[in-house]
Amino acid sequence: MPEPRTSFGLDDFGVDDRLRLFSYVNADNRLAYLWLLRAFDAARSSYHVVLHTADVQAALAGLAGIHHDCPDPAGLDLPRLLDALVDWGVLDRGQDGTRAATLAEYRNRHSVYQFTEAGYRAHRAVESVLAAGLDDSTLSRLVFADLLADLKALATANEDGDAEEVYRKLNRLDRALADVAERAARFYHMLGDLSRTHDIRPEVFLTHKDALLAHLRDFHDELQRYTPRLREAVHEVEATGLQRMIEAAAEADERIFATPVERIEDWRRRWGGLRSWLAPETDRPSEADRLSGATMAAIGDVLALLRRVTEARRGGVSRESQLRHLAAWFIATGSDEAAHAVFDVVFGLGAPRHVGVAYLDPDAIPGRLSWWEAPAVELSRTLVQSGRMPGQGNGRIARIERSESSRRALRERQVTEERRQAEAATSLIGAETLTGAQAGALRQLLDIALTTRQAGRREVPLAAAAFGVRLTLTPCPGRFTTVPTESGRLHIDGFELSVTTAAHTAARRTETVTV
Repeated sequence: MPEPRTSFGLDDFGVDDRLRLFSYVNADNRLAYLWLLRAFDAARSSYHVVLHTADVQAALAGLAGIHHDCPDPAGLDLPRLLDALVDWGVLDRGQDGTRAATLAEYRNRHSVYQFTEAGYRAHRAVESVLAAGLDDSTLSRLVFADLLADLKALATANEDGDAEEVYRKLNRLDRALADVAERAARFYHMLGDLSRTHDIRPEVFLTHKDALLAHLRDFHDELQRYTPRLREAVHEVEATGLQRMIEAAAEADERIFATPVERIEDWRRRWGGLRSWLAPETDRPSEADRLSGATMAAIGDVLALLRRVTEARRGGVSRESQLRHLAAWFIATGSDEAAHAVFDVVFGLGAPRHVGVAYLDPDAIPGRLSWWEAPAVELSRTLVQSGRMPGQGNGRIARIERSESSRRALRERQVTEERRQAEAATSLIGAETLTGAQAGALRQLLDIALTTRQAGRREVPLAAAAFGVRLTLTPCPGRFTTVPTESGRLHIDGFELSVTTAAHTAARRTETVTV
């Protein structure tokens, strides 16, 4: 007998269906879709959930009168747009026969639309991204007093057996800690962006440096002051009965699609996360301690950044001015050879001098031998270490001591790796599920093929031949190839993949390694 489902089939709404909710973001008429959903959202805020096409048109006309970038509903094909949103799962369509004024209208019936629950969440997620102020990132130092008060109230409620109050305080603590973690992540990410862009906008940093340092210092002081008190409050809450508190919160939890066992486990997990933040059981530092260390490191980074910006402005030389002068030099060069010479001098990419050393008797060594098979050229230690040619210093020329055993081991390792790659690449032909070695060989072939792409020629097939096989990528817009591997599935968007034999690229097999 099958087990009863506890989620009423809601979990059947898979990942692909959820991602389809955001299809309107990349559609050709995405601004029209966005304002159409904003019309539904505005009507929902006025307690009008179900809208007819005429209602949608009226709501859009109202938005167009306020916002200049809202499209005119008269120029939109509303039924087609609404049907597309229904297909993507953002809206739900129903029929309302009560709107019919004649028998013909009743027979045709009227379509009415409303947000699906998942569609509404997708729209709110898009709106939160569009409305986010990326520069408005701050640390909340006042939250620690609220956390301490809520922990005290939670201990009292658990001791009194007030399940609803226990649920409210636990829920509030969970949201407050999540807000602290999110604010901290955004703030320190903002500091990283500021340190990377100070050469472009140094005046922004210099204008706000005092407020930034004061903000960090105040947050660190409050965190240091409240951390031991919060740790003590957590222990006081657990002393009133941890299991009873979790069961009380799960009992007052109103999530009807979760079983009692699932609610208990969820609240146990949330309390474990709260405890790891404020009072971990082991001797390892808590998340609050890590946040304190990150704040001190951020203060040091800000001071170092201030020093660099101040010195750059005082001396008149910064990375920006250096790059501008370098760009001017490249523009002023009269030929490609001169530009290459400037590039080599600036970035120090000249060839190592010891690479150009030849044999004393070049005719004694056949030119067909590879570096692995040919005898080594005698080099001067001063040439390798300091770049001085032999005879430029005083004293006897010191020779480089070579380790033949290390050289032989490296050659054996190279031959073994070449043989392994060739075997893995050859076994790609006809393979259904790729092993780790086969997947690695496929990725190397893909890397070689994709580096041959040329701008503006997307219809040209890409190819790579190595290890005895030939990989071909044929452009197929709108389609993708899926390659199953032991560690997952590899998706190649817009190409069809084929692997054939290419004997002329097979590596020469060497059974005995001779160095």
